[in-house]
Amino acid sequence: MQGMPGMPGMKQGEMKGGEKPREFVVPVERQQQIGVRYAKVERKPLRHSIRAVGLIVPDKTRNWQFVSRVDGYVQKLDVTAPGELVDKNAPLLSIYSPDLLTSEREFVELLRMRDQAKSKDARETPQRLIESAKRRLQLWNVTDQQIADLEKTRKASDTLTLLSPFRGVVQSVPVEQGKNVKVGDMLVEVADLSVVWVWAEFYENELPMLQVGQNIDISTKSYPGEKFKGTISVINPFLDEAKRTAKVRIDIPNPDFKLRPGMYVNADLEMDMGEALTVPVSAVMPTGTRNVVFVDKGEGKLEPRIVELGTKYADIYEVKSGLQENERVVASANFLIDAESKVQGALRGFEEEQTPQDGMSPGGKP
Repeated sequence: MQGMPGMPGMKQGEMKGGEKPREFVVPVERQQQIGVRYAKVERKPLRHSIRAVGLIVPDKTRNWQFVSRVDGYVQKLDVTAPGELVDKNAPLLSIYSPDLLTSEREFVELLRMRDQAKSKDARETPQRLIESAKRRLQLWNVTDQQIADLEKTRKASDTLTLLSPFRGVVQSVPVEQGKNVKVGDMLVEVADLSVVWVWAEFYENELPMLQVGQNIDISTKSYPGEKFKGTISVINPFLDEAKRTAKVRIDIPNPDFKLRPGMYVNADLEMDMGEALTVPVSAVMPTGTRNVVFVDKGEGKLEPRIVELGTKYADIYEVKSGLQENERVVASANFLIDAESKVQGALRGFEEEQTPQDGMSPGGKP
């Protein structure tokens, strides 16, 4: 191996057992003058984080649309606008329906026939008809409790009152008081926001890191510093061909209704990737096909050393080979090279010796 060109203020280190790397010297005073920083090669736990932007939407399994199942008229609106909060079993609206009155009268008459029957056999027929009439009323959105009250009072009504099936928020009210409604007309929509969904988009290279049941943090600018806990429930296997992303559904408990449909949020996933030998990203100097770090040998001596790196985690690299734990390296490699032209020359000479097949000229330039 040829020696490196001599340079003022720099001494070439001696060879040790035929090792390729060469030491060179940047005096300690000069290192202090240009602000060289050092770091230890340390074994650290590795944490990998990925982030995606998502959109809050209602949980479709907790969203209820009331569609008219009878012909009639809207007699009374108990809710009038989207955004109103309603409790479970709170009245939403009432519909006047002559058909409902007829069905309830039939139901009451069947109850009377069953009660007046003198034998068990005589009660069987009205009982079967009672069950059939009850199912018909249920199909018209008459609740079990309302049917039970009708059985108790035996008073048929021509008015059907729709009740909220859960504590939620009114999403739409497309009808008005006094309006004629037909079977199939939309009446009112209520959303239970105690659980909401986030549809977030993750890049295809991130998908192997995701799995159903995984916990994930949700944050939003509306509540700075606050994190909401979500769970991955669906990973869409179909990619967007243009964006190279797949949609992932995250379910989030939302008891205080803080998260609202249409709100943009960030989904942050942090994973434990084990432990490994690491160096700061700032300690690594890429030189084309290789990565070099400068190992501190003491008394101003620096040894350029080729390292094999693994994955980058935030501001550190996983080191696969080339360094030993507790060795000290220059943590400001780029700064050192920019500030000290002598190091640039040493690095060029080092690269010539390590990669003579790269087609570099003796001066270190293509």
